[in-house]
Amino acid sequence: MRTILITGADGFVGKNLRVDLQRRQDLRLLCFDVQNDPAVLEDLLDQADFIFHLAGVNRPQQVEDFDTGNKGLSERICGHLTRTGKRVPLVLSSSTQAAFDNPYGISKRAAEQAVFAYGRETGGAAYVFRLPNVFGKWCRPNYNSAVATFCYNIGRDLPIQVNDPEVVLNLVYIDDVVKTFLLLLEGEQEREEGFSVVKPVHSVKLGDMVDLIGSFRKSREVRDIPDLSHSLTKKLYSTYLSYLPEDRFSYPLKMNIDERGSFTEFIRTPDRGQVSVNISKPGITKGNHWHHTKNEKFLVVSGEGVIRFRKIGTNEVITYTISGQKLEVVDIPPGYTHNITNTGRTDMVTVMWCNELFDPENSDTYYEHVELIE
Repeated sequence: MRTILITGADGFVGKNLRVDLQRRQDLRLLCFDVQNDPAVLEDLLDQADFIFHLAGVNRPQQVEDFDTGNKGLSERICGHLTRTGKRVPLVLSSSTQAAFDNPYGISKRAAEQAVFAYGRETGGAAYVFRLPNVFGKWCRPNYNSAVATFCYNIGRDLPIQVNDPEVVLNLVYIDDVVKTFLLLLEGEQEREEGFSVVKPVHSVKLGDMVDLIGSFRKSREVRDIPDLSHSLTKKLYSTYLSYLPEDRFSYPLKMNIDERGSFTEFIRTPDRGQVSVNISKPGITKGNHWHHTKNEKFLVVSGEGVIRFRKIGTNEVITYTISGQKLEVVDIPPGYTHNITNTGRTDMVTVMWCNELFDPENSDTYYEHVELIE
């Protein structure tokens, strides 16, 4: 069983990595963070077979803390490993800021140099990641992540500030970072110009990203779902939901209620149609119409009833018995007039999917009884 050490285990990246590693039965996990006694670090290093060095300082109270928390800590780790002859794989979470000559960048570059030197001197595997902006769940808002800040503030109706909407952000998603780190345990890696890399890197203008996050908030009002086929949109939407206030996980829907029951639209999309929930009282029949192109799927999840069809221009009535005791989807093909009747003693609940949004100017819905009236 290998022993894995994570420094910065309670930080954003560290926590996401830690929860994945904790699920594995073939690994023993050691954690070190700012609240731990610094004196225990050497003992943890001695036990480790693989080290993820994720601890660092990026918003210190004093500029000197950059040197202590980034350069100093990394040199301490590498120095101990070298002195004791340890040749364990060592992963450093650095930053693209290491390419710049600001205090933070200088301290991160010095940390990189310490890790590379460890690799050269001992032969131990050294992995240095110059990560761009990392985003995802559990990142601290209003600290060092623009994505976390905008998700947090927009989800709470708090003001946001966009200084330059044209500035381009390079982003990597936390799950992609963790996946890449886990592959290192299996000896898999990808390097570019000597640095280990996480892919994909998403590039987006700040203004476009803020507009997209804002659309997530509005999606509840219009019952929309973002285009999740777009990789960045999918990841940003998941991130946004993770920052919702705990008293705002739910939101109401408009129920259209009459003596027959109710009809409530749940989800609508521009290209995948809409999903609605239909509740029918006992003995009630709904429908008696047909479509040229529009098509639907019915799924009764509670109660029992029948769906009847008749092909336009024919006399034969086709009947399907449906029940919440046996979940079965019934397709509603074009060219068949159809209705649905609650034959039970309780309300019948039907989930309905339609391939297109309702358009009153082109409804493609034509009234005609299923049962022929003589």
